[in-house]
Amino acid sequence: MQKSVGQDVHPGMTCAALGQAIVKATSGSVPGRHNQTQAQAMKDVLFALGSGQPKRLDLDPALRVPIATALADYAPDVHELLAGLDSTYVTKAGRGTPPWEAGGTHHLSVPADAFRKTLRAVAEDPQAYALLRMAETRTAAGQLAAVPVDATGSELSLPPTKNARALGILDDVADAATSQDADQTRKWHAAVFDRLITEQADQADPAGRLTATWLQELKNTPAQQRAERLHAQGVDMARTWAQTRTMDEPTRQELLTKVESSARNAREEVKH
Repeated sequence: MQKSVGQDVHPGMTCAALGQAIVKATSGSVPGRHNQTQAQAMKDVLFALGSGQPKRLDLDPALRVPIATALADYAPDVHELLAGLDSTYVTKAGRGTPPWEAGGTHHLSVPADAFRKTLRAVAEDPQAYALLRMAETRTAAGQLAAVPVDATGSELSLPPTKNARALGILDDVADAATSQDADQTRKWHAAVFDRLITEQADQADPAGRLTATWLQELKNTPAQQRAERLHAQGVDMARTWAQTRTMDEPTRQELLTKVESSARNAREEVKH
């Protein structure tokens, strides 16, 4: 990791300083745009953190928000790594496989186990989890908004079911990050929701309107019901999106059933 993150990393530095160095090494001058060196640094950080033997990663608290900040800048990659359905991200996950260029930026992949282990450790900080959840929310909205108006079949159903799967994995990350102590769990959720309901979305485009609608629905939900509402995010966003399209009722109901099943299967999968 020191080789990739660069000369800012040195023995004896604080974890807070290391976190700043990681963000600096992995971020580009334009948000969401990365060269190969930056993407390789992000990949190396994920391998360094997630590929060790212990099943649970014990991460210094000072590193959680910086790593979440770095990951949020790779939101499309995080989306694909969460969903686990794109074969490119499977074949390019090995340590020796470099980032690749597509769509004007470089992308990266790591094995699912290493990625999820890192996410669970990062998410113990509710601010870090809220950062990741918000990044995935915006990405999910963008995926829905990009579906052609005349889409049918898998072209219509894959984006919302994939979103629900990714969000379902994040639900599991939240469950793993919260302690067995009920009071601490309530405080963690409260901090996450305090952050999420203050987020803003630009409603000038369809993706922004989808994001803003979901945020408002979460804000309108009574505090004690927000954790349950978060679990329904994939279905809620798909329902809002379906309402904006010309879709007959049987098609809409079939689609929402698939979305709900996708989220449920994702949560069940990680428990086994």
